[in-house]
Amino acid sequence: MESIEKEELLQKFSQLEQPLLEEILAQSTFKHLQEGEEALRTGQYIKSTVLLSKGLLKVYREDEEGNEFLMYYLEPGNACALSMMCTARDEQSQIMAKAVDESEIILIPSHLSELWLAKYKSWHNFVIASYRQRFEELLQTLDSVAFKALDERLLFYLKRHVKVSGNEVKLSHQQIANELSSSREVISRLLKKLEQTGAITLHRNYIEVHDLDMV
Repeated sequence: MESIEKEELLQKFSQLEQPLLEEILAQSTFKHLQEGEEALRTGQYIKSTVLLSKGLLKVYREDEEGNEFLMYYLEPGNACALSMMCTARDEQSQIMAKAVDESEIILIPSHLSELWLAKYKSWHNFVIASYRQRFEELLQTLDSVAFKALDERLLFYLKRHVKVSGNEVKLSHQQIANELSSSREVISRLLKKLEQTGAITLHRNYIEVHDLDMV
């Protein structure tokens, strides 16, 4: 790795001990992903814990017809808790993950991840925190699906997207409809209503978000 990349890694995972960071640099695999490229796929045996050092990863489920259900996003400095679980149990992945933007992932071999749990307190705390954070996000997603109407689910979806990637939502109405298990016509109608409140502005290739809390 170049020194500039080392410095970036140290900043993104500053909660980890220096000796552990040195082991990550020396023994892990660093992989560059293009926008839209898969990091994980359903049915794959996962042999490494996945950390994100650059970019943005979308973690989701996909049905037999190719419909997607968004679970959560991974930001730089995050680990994929589900990859940790599958790695520890030597199980097949039940999720998909792909790069929303150009991204850099760190692949930590399973035997090292297990070894570090006992060797480094900071790694143990990092793994537990990752599980807790993803569990809380999954509960929020479940609540949105189970207890909220589609207009409320759309608001939740947009707020979550803004949180991780800013006020320009570069998704088509069809993509949003697919992830919310709805139709493009219904989503377009709800977005138009949001635009009329001043919360968003609809452009040709993206949605500009102003203030979703005003709705």
